[in-house]
Amino acid sequence: MIQALPSPEAVLDRDCEQRSASGYLDAVQARPSHRVMIFQRGKTLIRGQEILFFESAAAAAKLSADVLTIYLGKTLPGHHQHLPAGTDIVLKVLADDADPSAWASEGTSWAGYREAAALLSGPDAAIFIQAQAVANWHQSHRFCPRCGSATELLWAGWMRRCTLDASEHFPRTDPAVIVAIVGADERILLANNFAWEPHRYSTVAGFVEAGESAEQAARREIFEEVGVHLHSTHYIGSQAWPFPRSLMLGFIAHTDDVDAVPDNTEVREARWFGRAELQAAVLSGEAIISQRLSIARELIERWYGGPIRDRGEDVAGSAVAGGLS
Repeated sequence: MIQALPSPEAVLDRDCEQRSASGYLDAVQARPSHRVMIFQRGKTLIRGQEILFFESAAAAAKLSADVLTIYLGKTLPGHHQHLPAGTDIVLKVLADDADPSAWASEGTSWAGYREAAALLSGPDAAIFIQAQAVANWHQSHRFCPRCGSATELLWAGWMRRCTLDASEHFPRTDPAVIVAIVGADERILLANNFAWEPHRYSTVAGFVEAGESAEQAARREIFEEVGVHLHSTHYIGSQAWPFPRSLMLGFIAHTDDVDAVPDNTEVREARWFGRAELQAAVLSGEAIISQRLSIARELIERWYGGPIRDRGEDVAGSAVAGGLS
């Protein structure tokens, strides 16, 4: 089975029961063994193919007292290649106007998740997704959604409480469906979004609306965006996605329709590909598909029957599914 998702198992023990205790975050940060992940404007520092986790003393010397601090969790045994089991990881979110050059050093660079996903290991990708999702939530919940008053951070960064009405607010996750559409002739329907360059193609995705099941949302979104009717949907798996803080529910679905009609609002083009046709288009540069470590790539490669080689990739580095057409 293809395994393109960041990690089938949790990488961090989030200490959900302990982190709500008063003083827990201070206790974690008093341990010299904890490591710090620096985050600013959706980016973190990367060295080579890894997130750069700072030693606590080195980070403390550069940080201001009012920086947003969130406890991510401790590494589970055997789940991170470089950090010992039990290492606490604390996220520090710098202000937008802070000087990022104070943190960079030779061999490091600031990268967002989309840039870094192709480089990072599965565990580091999963940590990045968690960090970005919770940071995005804090960015949009500095004020109470009930009364507009300022909120204060509690529970080691996993709850905000209104300073006026005392209402409690927790990081939210928005469910979305992402669907690989397969026709009766076994071709796959991929879409090009107006937000992308013209030759990038991927599966179709959309948010689940209130009162919908995931299967209902899949059928609605596919008809709205590319104009085809699905007659069956098969759930494959899920992936957290931090734009802004989504849970992608992946499906492979089938249709008997042969004509696709882009909505011309989100989707610029919808194109059918056979297996050999898609691989040839990717190798020639005619088409770019989703990166590895994305559920979109997982769904496409499940349909394909094996790994799809990217342009410029050595044949020995990724076998092509033989005999597929």
